[in-house]
Amino acid sequence: MERKVYTIDAAGKPLGRLASQIAILLRGKDKPTFVPNKDEGNVVIVKNIKKIVLTGKKKDKKLYYRHSGRPGKLKVIPFKKIFEENPEEVLRKAVLGMLPKTKLRKSQIKRLKFQD
Repeated sequence: MERKVYTIDAAGKPLGRLASQIAILLRGKDKPTFVPNKDEGNVVIVKNIKKIVLTGKKKDKKLYYRHSGRPGKLKVIPFKKIFEENPEEVLRKAVLGMLPKTKLRKSQIKRLKFQD
Protein backbone atom coordinates (compact mmCIF):
# COMPACT_ATOMS: atom_id res chain seq x y z
CA MET A 1 0.00 0.00 0.00
CA GLU A 2 1.34 3.37 -1.03
CA ARG A 3 0.33 6.53 0.81
CA LYS A 4 0.36 9.78 -1.14
CA VAL A 5 1.23 13.06 0.55
CA TYR A 6 -1.21 15.90 -0.12
CA THR A 7 -0.39 19.51 0.76
CA ILE A 8 -3.42 21.78 1.18
CA ASP A 9 -3.34 25.57 1.49
CA ALA A 10 -6.07 26.59 3.94
CA ALA A 11 -5.94 30.32 3.16
CA GLY A 12 -9.37 31.65 2.23
CA LYS A 13 -11.20 28.31 2.56
CA PRO A 14 -14.20 27.75 4.87
CA LEU A 15 -13.48 25.53 7.89
CA GLY A 16 -16.16 22.90 7.26
CA ARG A 17 -15.48 22.42 3.56
CA LEU A 18 -11.77 22.12 4.22
CA ALA A 19 -12.35 19.60 7.03
CA SER A 20 -14.57 17.41 4.84
CA GLN A 21 -11.99 17.43 2.04
CA ILE A 22 -9.26 16.41 4.52
CA ALA A 23 -11.43 13.66 6.02
CA ILE A 24 -11.98 12.12 2.56
CA LEU A 25 -8.23 12.09 1.88
CA LEU A 26 -7.37 10.66 5.32
CA ARG A 27 -9.83 7.80 4.87
CA GLY A 28 -8.73 7.05 1.31
CA LYS A 29 -12.19 7.48 -0.19
CA ASP A 30 -10.63 9.06 -3.27
CA LYS A 31 -9.01 5.72 -4.21
CA PRO A 32 -10.79 3.10 -6.34
CA THR A 33 -9.68 0.40 -3.86
CA PHE A 34 -11.53 2.00 -0.91
CA VAL A 35 -12.87 -0.43 1.69
CA PRO A 36 -14.40 0.97 4.91
CA ASN A 37 -12.69 -1.57 7.19
CA LYS A 38 -9.12 -0.97 5.95
CA ASP A 39 -6.90 2.01 6.61
CA GLU A 40 -5.56 2.89 3.15
CA GLY A 41 -5.72 6.66 3.49
CA ASN A 42 -3.21 9.36 2.61
CA VAL A 43 -1.05 11.82 4.52
CA VAL A 44 -2.37 15.40 4.56
CA ILE A 45 -0.25 18.46 5.33
CA VAL A 46 -2.14 21.72 5.89
CA LYS A 47 -0.54 25.18 5.53
CA ASN A 48 -1.77 28.69 6.46
CA ILE A 49 -4.26 27.54 9.10
CA LYS A 50 -4.49 31.00 10.63
CA LYS A 51 -6.08 32.27 7.38
CA ILE A 52 -9.13 29.94 7.51
CA VAL A 53 -12.41 31.71 6.74
CA LEU A 54 -15.39 31.31 9.06
CA THR A 55 -18.90 31.95 7.77
CA GLY A 56 -21.61 33.60 9.84
CA LYS A 57 -21.04 34.46 13.48
CA LYS A 58 -19.23 31.26 14.44
CA LYS A 59 -16.23 33.08 15.82
CA ASP A 60 -18.39 34.73 18.50
CA LYS A 61 -21.12 32.13 19.13
CA LYS A 62 -19.57 28.65 18.74
CA LEU A 63 -18.66 26.83 21.96
CA TYR A 64 -16.72 23.63 22.67
CA TYR A 65 -17.85 21.45 25.57
CA ARG A 66 -15.86 19.01 27.73
CA HIS A 67 -17.14 16.96 30.63
CA SER A 68 -15.09 14.95 33.11
CA GLY A 69 -18.03 12.75 34.09
CA ARG A 70 -18.23 14.23 37.59
CA PRO A 71 -21.26 16.29 38.63
CA GLY A 72 -20.81 20.00 37.90
CA LYS A 73 -17.61 19.57 35.89
CA LEU A 74 -18.82 20.76 32.48
CA LYS A 75 -16.21 23.00 30.85
CA VAL A 76 -17.26 25.47 28.16
CA ILE A 77 -14.54 27.02 26.00
CA PRO A 78 -15.38 29.67 23.36
CA PHE A 79 -14.25 29.05 19.78
CA LYS A 80 -12.51 32.42 19.66
CA LYS A 81 -10.18 31.53 22.54
CA ILE A 82 -9.14 28.17 21.06
CA PHE A 83 -8.65 29.68 17.58
CA GLU A 84 -6.39 32.44 18.90
CA GLU A 85 -4.27 30.08 21.01
CA ASN A 86 -4.08 27.08 18.68
CA PRO A 87 -5.85 27.22 15.28
CA GLU A 88 -4.60 23.70 14.47
CA GLU A 89 -6.78 22.31 17.26
CA VAL A 90 -9.92 23.83 15.71
CA LEU A 91 -9.26 22.11 12.37
CA ARG A 92 -8.28 18.85 14.09
CA LYS A 93 -11.58 18.80 16.03
CA ALA A 94 -13.57 19.49 12.86
CA VAL A 95 -11.84 16.67 10.95
CA LEU A 96 -12.11 14.30 13.93
CA GLY A 97 -15.87 14.79 13.96
CA MET A 98 -16.05 13.80 10.29
CA LEU A 99 -14.07 10.57 10.65
CA PRO A 100 -15.89 7.34 11.55
CA LYS A 101 -16.01 6.50 15.25
CA THR A 102 -14.12 3.19 14.89
CA LYS A 103 -10.72 1.78 15.78
CA LEU A 104 -9.29 3.23 12.56
CA ARG A 105 -10.04 6.81 13.61
CA LYS A 106 -6.94 7.15 15.79
CA SER A 107 -4.51 6.04 13.09
CA GLN A 108 -6.22 8.20 10.46
CA ILE A 109 -6.06 11.43 12.49
CA LYS A 110 -2.34 10.85 13.16
CA ARG A 111 -1.68 11.37 9.45
CA LEU A 112 -2.97 14.96 9.62
CA LYS A 113 0.06 17.26 9.85
CA PHE A 114 0.33 21.04 10.14
CA GLN A 115 2.90 23.39 8.66
CA ASP A 116 3.28 27.11 9.25
